[in-house]
Amino acid sequence: MNEDRVKGSVEQAKGKVKEVAGKVTGDEKLKRSGQADQVAGKVQNTVGGIKDAVKDADRNQDRH
Repeated sequence: MNEDRVKGSVEQAKGKVKEVAGKVTGDEKLKRSGQADQVAGKVQNTVGGIKDAVKDADRNQDRH
């Protein structure tokens, strides 16, 4: 697991907190900001997953 995956997961969690806070307080801007943070976190997590897959493929290629 690389740094992008960790940061992406943190961003998703932060976004969820903001979204819930926005729903509870009726703050639509905060809610939407939280949703955007969650999407950004998912993208960053996906990038990290791709980087991990490439590293694994390189390691497997070196073994053969």
